[in-house]
Amino acid sequence: MTPSTPEVQALITLSVEDLAKRLSIPADQIQLKEAAKVVWPDSSIGCPQPGMLYTDVLTPGYLILLSANGRDYEFHAGKGPQVIFCENPTPPVPGTPDDI
Repeated sequence: MTPSTPEVQALITLSVEDLAKRLSIPADQIQLKEAAKVVWPDSSIGCPQPGMLYTDVLTPGYLILLSANGRDYEFHAGKGPQVIFCENPTPPVPGTPDDI
């Protein structure tokens, strides 16, 4: 499911730009596989960092899955206008943000 709102398009653009920079490749070599509205299990938005504490609250956001050079890359977002590159992602909880 790819919600097509200006907010989601902005998050996708940020994700593609970030990945292009990380991989030192042109943005047009990156494909969008999925952009989904999800619910993260806590305030880490599925990208917990070692040594950090997170609020144990269901958090609405987005999962953006990109592909480049034969590999998939995950970016996660909460309600704000930022995306986080997730090297060791945890999956969202079942359901949609409308359910919480």
